[in-house]
Amino acid sequence: MNILITGTSGFIGSLLCDEIQKDHEISILNRRLNKTFKGEQLIYPSISSDNDYNNKLQSVDCIIHCAARVHVMKDASVNPIDEYREVNTAGTLNLARQAVEAGVKRFIFISSIKVNGECTQIGSPFKATDKPNPQDPYGQSKAEAEEQLLALTKETGLEVVIIRPTLVYGAGVKANFASLMKLVSKGLPLPFGLITDNRRSLVSVYNLVDLIVTCIDHPNAANQVFLVSDDHDLSTAEMVRQMGLALSKPAKLIPVPVFCYSLAGKLTGKQDVVSRLIGSLQVDISETKQRLNWTPPYKLEDGFKMTANALVSEKKC
Repeated sequence: MNILITGTSGFIGSLLCDEIQKDHEISILNRRLNKTFKGEQLIYPSISSDNDYNNKLQSVDCIIHCAARVHVMKDASVNPIDEYREVNTAGTLNLARQAVEAGVKRFIFISSIKVNGECTQIGSPFKATDKPNPQDPYGQSKAEAEEQLLALTKETGLEVVIIRPTLVYGAGVKANFASLMKLVSKGLPLPFGLITDNRRSLVSVYNLVDLIVTCIDHPNAANQVFLVSDDHDLSTAEMVRQMGLALSKPAKLIPVPVFCYSLAGKLTGKQDVVSRLIGSLQVDISETKQRLNWTPPYKLEDGFKMTANALVSEKKC
């Protein structure tokens, strides 16, 4: 099978590229030349609504679309929703429509759990069938792309697969997850000892890639939406302890009352940051497991250990 992957310079796309080329012919669509990749490369400054892919899709059987304008914590754009839509919505639909014209059979879209929303109540996880409730421009642009892709399937017969990951971690992870693991590696006391009643769903990039590979040709994947996680939800305190175990450096947790975080969030205007720290975001992947006869091949402990090993080897921990 001939597969085109977009965004292979990114965290998810780079591992996906390495894994898929073991069994398939692949080409890549990137913003810049990948000097280590020997196959065909399509170079475009961005995924946009007016890109012409110049019949480069003619021999492609399946597109895995990872490229996106990613979520930015402090977006300084004048009109952020327009910029997200140009790449994540209009750009995605432009690629999908040209894929239809070229005879591509399947289009796998890596979306986001932010389509569902930002938080859940304990015991009420998000499901793929829930009504979308995006809370920011990034999530909104992804939700609109999903809606338009599913409409395209009815118009054209293109098989669309939508995957909404939770927070993704693994070798190459950056942002808050990497920063927290670095703090744990330094043996610093961390004030998370009493954040034990929330629950977060995470997914290692290794489990996510395995699911994406499964969806390349699985007959039950066509025109479906899948949520994905490690199938092991944990509290913030437990997450930090797991990081310590992975690093062989027991985490030092200070018992700061949870209400202190809520108060600090109100005083600093950073309630959204505090919510991610003390709140819950769970997903139900039972439908994913049942429909695809799939289970995450890596345990959460395995994913944390592989992430820690990568950070240590890069001398970031």
